[in-house]
Amino acid sequence: MQTAGASLKQRAIRTLAGQAHRPRGIAGRAVGWMFAHRPSNRRRNVWAVSLLDVRPTDRVLEIGFGPGVAIAALAARATRGHVFGVDHSQVMVRQAARRNAAAVRARRVHLAHASVERMPGFGDPLDAVLAVNSVGMWPDPVERLRELRRLLRPAGRIALVSQPRCPGATRDTTVRAARELRELLTEAGFVSLRVETLGLDPPVACVLARSPGGTPS
Repeated sequence: MQTAGASLKQRAIRTLAGQAHRPRGIAGRAVGWMFAHRPSNRRRNVWAVSLLDVRPTDRVLEIGFGPGVAIAALAARATRGHVFGVDHSQVMVRQAARRNAAAVRARRVHLAHASVERMPGFGDPLDAVLAVNSVGMWPDPVERLRELRRLLRPAGRIALVSQPRCPGATRDTTVRAARELRELLTEAGFVSLRVETLGLDPPVACVLARSPGGTPS
């Protein structure tokens, strides 16, 4: 028979998992604070941004930006460009906007409350796209990636990052996640795929690719 304590623990785990997917309310604000201040999260996001090789004039999009840690790192590199972000949590939009308030006021950072399947327009083609631990939540991820490929300039860059957070995740879990991301990107028409790994616990995989055409710069 399940004890009351075990039942409460399971409900707490389910609540936390739901908040991680779409933070909301007071609990969502707490989850956002945790995401922003956990050292491994910060290291993972800054590392992923470094792999995208963002230039000062680049136009970059992050999907599922959470509390805006990677948005800040992108804006620090795209100093004369534009950083766009979409997230389906209003709580995360507010937290990210506060974290990047100066860049938002300067109109270098543009944050939208939107889902990946109903994104706003971004004007000119994008140079790079980043998504950290969010692809697994997308409906029809191959179609979403095809849409992103069309938004990128020829030879534009994309980075999909996965650090498995399921109970008992290991290096093998990360290897499988990277393989799945590679398959999605290949099916969506991306080229020049490569995988980089960050040695956290569990490890982080970043799968990088380019849209077809053009000359990589």
